[in-house]
Amino acid sequence: MAKLTKKQKEAVGKIEKGKEYSLEEASSLIKEMTFTKFDSSIDIDVRLGVDPRKADQMVRGVVSLPHGVGKEVKVCVLCTPEKEQEAKDAGADFVGLDDLVKKIEGGWTDMDVIITMPSVMAKVGKLGRILGPRGLMPNPKSGTVTMDIGKTVKEVKQGKIDFKVDKFGIIHTSIGKTSFDADKILDNAEEILNTIAKLKPSSAKGTYVKSVYLSSTMSPSIPIDKNSIPGI
Repeated sequence: MAKLTKKQKEAVGKIEKGKEYSLEEASSLIKEMTFTKFDSSIDIDVRLGVDPRKADQMVRGVVSLPHGVGKEVKVCVLCTPEKEQEAKDAGADFVGLDDLVKKIEGGWTDMDVIITMPSVMAKVGKLGRILGPRGLMPNPKSGTVTMDIGKTVKEVKQGKIDFKVDKFGIIHTSIGKTSFDADKILDNAEEILNTIAKLKPSSAKGTYVKSVYLSSTMSPSIPIDKNSIPGI
């Protein structure tokens, strides 16, 4: 087992063994235990009591974080010519169709989100083997297959993210940066947790939200007291 550095030991030492922290406490503590020289991402991990192998228990959704994710989101729009100007005016970083499809087929994936329209999904669908494993495949359920291109681009740029439970029943996503004020971290965390709570499948039995952890890049995880989370 690798030895902890001095700073890592300091970070671990800030977490009281056996204690679960309120979401508000964790939002402040996470800033104190982050020692990276760069602006670390803040992640939330939510373990759910669902079976992702069952289609009716696949928890997936979208949420607009009140304070964004703290980074510039690169948006690629694959659309027909009449929608290109709308996409550009909304702030899309890459706009096109056949040229970008060919580029992606060659292995290019330098974007964070791809937005497209229903009429071109036949072309985009062929990119599944490349985009799927990277979580970039547009999906109507996440709102990235739409005719309202401009609105969707603006929402994504302002902090709209999509998330889904993985095969282990865990939702893992970034909700900000350690440079955020603690109250902004709290706001973003509450927003996504409340959204997850509303998505509880009717077929899910027993405890829905089993555990919640907050962490930053290279920091230990802070266990959250579920009773401190409104709506959970």
